[in-house]
Amino acid sequence: MRASRLLSIMLTLSVRGRVSATELADELEVSVRTIYRDVEALGAAGVPVYATRGRHGGISLLDGYRTRLTGLSPDEADALLLSGVPGAAADLGLGPVLAASQLKVMAALPAELRERAARIRDCFHLDAPGWLRESEAPESLAALAEAAWTTHRVDVRYERSNRAVVERTLDPLGLVLKAGVWYLVARPGDAAPRTYRVSRVLAAHPRADLFTRPDGFDLGSFWAAYQRDYTERIFRDEAWVRLSPDGVRLLFLVGPAAARRARPTFSEPDADGWVEARVPVESVRHGVHALLQLGAEAEVLGPPALRSAVADEARGLAARYSDA
Repeated sequence: MRASRLLSIMLTLSVRGRVSATELADELEVSVRTIYRDVEALGAAGVPVYATRGRHGGISLLDGYRTRLTGLSPDEADALLLSGVPGAAADLGLGPVLAASQLKVMAALPAELRERAARIRDCFHLDAPGWLRESEAPESLAALAEAAWTTHRVDVRYERSNRAVVERTLDPLGLVLKAGVWYLVARPGDAAPRTYRVSRVLAAHPRADLFTRPDGFDLGSFWAAYQRDYTERIFRDEAWVRLSPDGVRLLFLVGPAAARRARPTFSEPDADGWVEARVPVESVRHGVHALLQLGAEAEVLGPPALRSAVADEARGLAARYSDA
């Protein structure tokens, strides 16, 4: 524990300069006396650390002193090489910067950790998009990223899901890469932040005027809440179905989220192994196409509008293939 605390003190002083003993004690959850003992230990070990007393005093490192990353544990060195997302960096035009940064980090590691980190890099590769899906690198991505970084408002032309094209002036708060798809989190005027798919941004032109980020806004927290609410927004309806044993095994075809939510609703199997379940669907139209993937291994019991729509579709298919 003490070695970790000494490293934390060194890194904190390297980043923040002079820090009071009280601040260090509060952050490391130890006493001020312990901090002073740690400072003495660092000094004895050859680290040029010193303390000054008085109102504006504190603990600091000698100007120009830099510590190498020799305090990293093997697990921390491993994580460092796993933390990069090369594809995302390339999309944002930062591929060369990322490569140069990794080289510098590797050079700063001691020999034994450098060899371990290189082995991690050789053995693991992150490929975020799902199968049969290509990652997006929209043309407007770089402009939106620059606007978000510099807090400039941006004028965009955006194609909605219904193909309508609208023009908006947005405050770009951040970008999120989800399963190979880029999303912009932005605030239109004084409204609450919203989410826009970057591939639907037909044009993006940063403005000269700046915006102020909302107090307390955190991109990670916003996205976590957005994901929690997404399922509730999407699945507005529910289908009541009977599933054969094969239908149960094929239920993943309606979508992993819908299948996961349906499984806890399974009834006890009947004599033939069929179960009844509640399967969330986006709408009657979506439910028809989703459940027909199960073929004769599923029977829609309700709601009546969905059962009728599935029956109509089945009759149409039967008529289409009547000559077979």
